[in-house]
Amino acid sequence: MAGSGGPLTGVKVIELAHIMAGPVCGLMLADMGADVIKVEKIPGGDDTRRFLPPGVKGESAAFLMMNRNKRGVAIDLKNEAGKDVLKRLLKTADVVTENYRADTMDKLGLGYEALKRINPGLIYCTISGFGRTGPYAQRGGFDLIAQGMSGLMSITGEGPGRPPVKVGAPVTDITAGILGAMGVAAAYAHKLKTGEGQMVDTSLFEAGIVHTYWQSAIGLATGEPPGPMGSAHPLNAPYQAFQTRDGWITVGAANQKNWLRTLEILDAPELARDPRFKDNADRMVHLQELAALLGKIFVRHSSADWLGRLEKVGVPAGPVLNVNEMHRDSHTLARGMVVEVEHARVGAVKTIGLPVKFSETPGKVARGAPLYGQHTREVLAEYGFGSDEIAALIKKGAVVAAD
Repeated sequence: MAGSGGPLTGVKVIELAHIMAGPVCGLMLADMGADVIKVEKIPGGDDTRRFLPPGVKGESAAFLMMNRNKRGVAIDLKNEAGKDVLKRLLKTADVVTENYRADTMDKLGLGYEALKRINPGLIYCTISGFGRTGPYAQRGGFDLIAQGMSGLMSITGEGPGRPPVKVGAPVTDITAGILGAMGVAAAYAHKLKTGEGQMVDTSLFEAGIVHTYWQSAIGLATGEPPGPMGSAHPLNAPYQAFQTRDGWITVGAANQKNWLRTLEILDAPELARDPRFKDNADRMVHLQELAALLGKIFVRHSSADWLGRLEKVGVPAGPVLNVNEMHRDSHTLARGMVVEVEHARVGAVKTIGLPVKFSETPGKVARGAPLYGQHTREVLAEYGFGSDEIAALIKKGAVVAAD
């Protein structure tokens, strides 16, 4: 059986999700110990398998990342025998996750109401572009669309008058997956107390909205929509990136004490006396002037020099790393955020680790992403299918098994 020994050990999850948001939910649950069985379509499986390049010995790097720690089966849900197989798995499952368009599962006869009749304790987690209610419920959605409609693209970028910019990472996909996993964990706590299952419904749209807490606070209070500010903060200053002699650093002098400490290491006591920068409210009014003055100072010395000085006086600061530099960073490695797992075809593969640590029930990344249909025979046998029955299902095309 799969499962990492984490706090969700023993929880059975059937993942009907593809690409990213749903698989993020599944990998979070799997990393915390749940037995996540990924059900892939016939033919071809999860479209992420074809996100090439880059690949690792022919396997999609994207698929390897999103689906480690899961077991994989291939079932044709348009085949009646395939549907029966899935229903048999779901009869004793704790959770099912899916991220199809609103009516897809209902058309297949596998919507929440139908599955609830099979298993009243089932937690049905649906992640979509806009959720299952409201005027946009029937729309499909991608991260780019959600970032635009949630307000994120209006507050991301270098400044006013520039073209809209999306956040570099697919934050609504990833956040929707995390929100889904949080919802599943909460619903499972309720199930432990009552035996009742329920639907958990979240979306990329809402995942984008929750990233606007500060900007929404401003907009709701003032009636004016905030705009992009580069790396600066909408409520505190100085709190942004500055160019140094050999790179970029971020400086979080976001309160009066840290502001005065920063002036100490900048050797710029005159700025403390400047009425434009007296307190945070004044600094925010004169943010562009402040950034320009500080920028002229920071560019005089190296990143390492400034970071050493800032750390010495206790001002939060850090280098701006690229992704590969982040992977090699000593703290990344110490926190177990880059780990190695074995893949059936590729061998050792590096992947991202579990971002939540538990003192008593630590989770971990225990297995590589599955080959297409790798665990079909194994999983079906666990759920009571005999070898002849499995062979017949394979012959009918209802399932695919990798031998």
